[in-house]
Amino acid sequence: MEKLFKLKENNTTVKTEIVAGLTTFMTMAYIIALNPNLLTGFGANGQGLWNAVFLATCLASAIGTFCMAILANKPFAMAPGMGLNSFFATVVASMAAIAGVSYLEGFQAALVIILIEGVLFIVLSILNVREKIVNAIPLGIRIGISPAIGLMLMNIGLGSNAGVYTAKNNFASPYYVMRDFFGALTAGSIKEALGDSWGEMVLIVATMFIGLFAIIALAHKKVKGAVLGGMGIATAIYWAGQAIFLGVNPFEGLKDANWLPPFGDMAENTLFKFNFSVLAEIGWITVLTIIITFAIIDMFDTIGTLIGTASRADMVDKEGNMPNMKEALLSDAIGTVVGSATGTSTVTTFIESASGVEAGGRTGLTALTTGVMFLLCMFISPLAAIIPPAATSAALIYVGILMLSGLKKVDFDDITQTVPVTIMLLSMPISSSIGHGIGLGLISYTVIMVLTGRAKKVPVLTYILSVIFLVKFFLAVNI
Repeated sequence: MEKLFKLKENNTTVKTEIVAGLTTFMTMAYIIALNPNLLTGFGANGQGLWNAVFLATCLASAIGTFCMAILANKPFAMAPGMGLNSFFATVVASMAAIAGVSYLEGFQAALVIILIEGVLFIVLSILNVREKIVNAIPLGIRIGISPAIGLMLMNIGLGSNAGVYTAKNNFASPYYVMRDFFGALTAGSIKEALGDSWGEMVLIVATMFIGLFAIIALAHKKVKGAVLGGMGIATAIYWAGQAIFLGVNPFEGLKDANWLPPFGDMAENTLFKFNFSVLAEIGWITVLTIIITFAIIDMFDTIGTLIGTASRADMVDKEGNMPNMKEALLSDAIGTVVGSATGTSTVTTFIESASGVEAGGRTGLTALTTGVMFLLCMFISPLAAIIPPAATSAALIYVGILMLSGLKKVDFDDITQTVPVTIMLLSMPISSSIGHGIGLGLISYTVIMVLTGRAKKVPVLTYILSVIFLVKFFLAVNI
């Protein structure tokens, strides 16, 4: 252990690292249920696909985290990235509609894109290209990434993740808590549109806020795993509400459940199921555009999340650089390739890793512990499937609030920081894309530097990245 993780050099112990790894897992455990929910429309596209994505989430998260532990010796955990999974689901639906195929076939085609970008990023990481791109991002933008991601997570928690679907009056999209529920208190038309789903919405909103305040209370008392504890409280209340007020048995699906890992569903639906024929149906020029668009978003989502995580954990220098960045980027690229082969979207570093750092984690042993926990989660698929979205929403909102603390590092007297950060704070939650937010931040920074007579202080690579984003925003195919 000492030779592999350099525990003494990092002033830590095996016990501290294991506790930190468990803490990290407990704060991000929501992803094992939330990711398959987002990628399959909350199970609307078949239980088999849901099971496959669930298992892929566990495997890809574990393997990516193991790579982070061994290659980079960092206490960061990995899993399918938030925002990226939503974008992946959008791409799947669009390709399926264009090609006239099922959601599953579109899903299998989108996995090809994840595979290509994963392999590409492995090569770029080995050649240090991605690290140079990280260094080309101005310090002010790096500082603003973490709080902007926080707002995006809060938007997801208060938005579609906590929404309810209803077919009444042809409403096919989820309702949003902060818009529709509170609006429905005074607007009868919205309440009528919800119909029989009104009671469910009330229960969801109550559960979500109770879960959020429970997490805050537990965290205030320094309870380890406060996020998971709050989620547990919210889940219990939701189940009780279903039984008492809605007359629904929340455990109905557990009667005939199979507690063994659903390898059969994975083998049938996603394991090495790369569908090239759907891509050919769409047209390779369009496919190439999608790959480039996805790769740009993925690259900056990954870089942004990694920088945000390291910043939150105080593992960056004064210039905002993190040691062993190359190895960390290589780890997420490997995790992405594994995810494509098993059946999930891009794997990236999770900001919740900061909770393990706060618990004392300083080395890869923390990450190794978290990875082991993800492997063990393969045996709880039926239980994860009945965790209510409202409980995971509470976790997302809380984590988002914590990430807003990064704003205190922004120099609001410096216009080259204020404008890009403000634009990122608005654009990330609106677009649900970290990459789009960073792109707009880079463009605004470059324009301001030029207009204020400081064009020569902007690195050449920063100019190149700004132009690339401009081309993407104006010429890329919307899919």
